[in-house]
Amino acid sequence: MFLPSQPIPACVIALAIVAASTDLTCRRIPNRIIAIGLAAALVVQVWLDGPLAGGAHWLAGALTGFAVLLPFYLLRGMAAGDVKLLLTIGAWVGPAITVRIALATFIAGGIWSLCVTLRQRRTRQLLVNLWCIVSGAWRPGPQAAGILQYQQIESVGSVPYGVAIAAGTLGVLFASAA
Repeated sequence: MFLPSQPIPACVIALAIVAASTDLTCRRIPNRIIAIGLAAALVVQVWLDGPLAGGAHWLAGALTGFAVLLPFYLLRGMAAGDVKLLLTIGAWVGPAITVRIALATFIAGGIWSLCVTLRQRRTRQLLVNLWCIVSGAWRPGPQAAGILQYQQIESVGSVPYGVAIAAGTLGVLFASAA
């Protein structure tokens, strides 16, 4: 695996650290950070590869980051800021590295979430939630009175996932540099 051209790694590292620190302190990733990151990524991609290739690389990476996390947002497993952060990182690094970052993020976020669940002694509720998602019990279904009813999924806790995205990003970039 190769490292993207400079200044991309330095910019992505700065973006990941800023986003993670705001997510950690404020529990949100401001749209201003996302907008600046996307605009800067487009400028740099066009500067490095030209308007057509740079724009295409920017768009492909952004769409990959969006597509990877959108299902988790739709299942209410993460916030929109997390999806937009990976979208922005993808715009910087392109689709192939975005997929690697997403996989590393899932590992970091999964381990962290499992630790939070175990620490709060909510393992049983976690298993119930997973069963509801896998079995489809969370979907609406017809009831005797004709009223749609949802299986209640109770949260077992949350983590600022921007930190996990930053950890996955830094891990992949540093592993690529080694």
